[in-house]
Amino acid sequence: MTLEKIFQKHDNNEELLREDLYSLLTLRKEDEIRALIDKAYEVKLKHVGKKVFFRGLIEMSNICNKDCFYCGIRKSNKTVERYTMKEEEILAGAKFAFENNYGSMVLQSGERSDEMFISFVEDIITKIKTLSEGKLGITLSLGEQSLETYKRWFNAGAHRYLLRIETSNQTLYGKLHPADHNFQKRKNCLVLLKQAGFQVGTGVMIRLPFQTYDDLVNDIIFFKEMDIDMIGMGPYLLSNNTPLANEPKENYPIDEDVYQLAIKMIAVTRIYLKDVNIAATTALQAIKAFGREMGLKAGANIIMPNVTDTLYRPSYQLYDNKPCLDENADDCVNCLESRILNIDEEIGYGEWGDSIHFRNKIQ
Repeated sequence: MTLEKIFQKHDNNEELLREDLYSLLTLRKEDEIRALIDKAYEVKLKHVGKKVFFRGLIEMSNICNKDCFYCGIRKSNKTVERYTMKEEEILAGAKFAFENNYGSMVLQSGERSDEMFISFVEDIITKIKTLSEGKLGITLSLGEQSLETYKRWFNAGAHRYLLRIETSNQTLYGKLHPADHNFQKRKNCLVLLKQAGFQVGTGVMIRLPFQTYDDLVNDIIFFKEMDIDMIGMGPYLLSNNTPLANEPKENYPIDEDVYQLAIKMIAVTRIYLKDVNIAATTALQAIKAFGREMGLKAGANIIMPNVTDTLYRPSYQLYDNKPCLDENADDCVNCLESRILNIDEEIGYGEWGDSIHFRNKIQ
């Protein structure tokens, strides 16, 4: 089906089929990719508007019980200097986000499920709510937990949770993780998060070894089938101290620039899912200086400026050559503001920027 006919189907509120998504994702001609991006931006304006919402990111700990084959802070990586930020350091980051009118923040760390960690997070959430007079929205990205833990954190005041599935292909998931990492458990955590009351986010890595276009199409369909509220996905970037970094080129069946493919994934996801929140990730900026801005023009509406103390940033590298490691939070906010305004987007200062998809479900 031609690009024009696929867009016409969309405009007529007809369900796009798997083959339609495949056609969009495999576009190679420059003018067609431009048309795809323009269409995604049109859909973004119609369904979520042109506001970009900030999530001040605090990478509170790089201690992790997981051993994922792609991750720079995996348990078996002995070259990483491990840390957990002190309560006062985390609260200082939250205060910065609040005083700079970000509206929301993200607490992210390696995965732990011991009671000491669970209680620490619960207490931090409560104190962030207190220091911001309940005004600062809180997203968590803290991995697989029990329903009881999710409820404790939700009741303390967090209301969004990001748990990336990384791939919806269970076989591929097995190639990316040790045998004791369970795909079904991770998928079920998305269900538990809904039960706990969270707005639920997930996402995937793009152009992994062994990954195909069909996998990526299925990922987008997975987002819909799981009724996901927010998407955080980006290009797969190497971390050299990981097993996956040693995979030979022949195990990358998609012969396409990872940056271009990531932009197309954002665009197709926006067109297909319409009203979800989509993040323009830092990984895009790691490839292109204005990668995050291009993500916004392709349909994303969330940016996560890093407010972690620069002391800790070098120790929280999930992939090599992560940008902004030495850029303090003040520099970051000024830079981002000018960049976003320069592409004719607005910033939703002081707003939570909750998923319209989630709001539409509960009305």
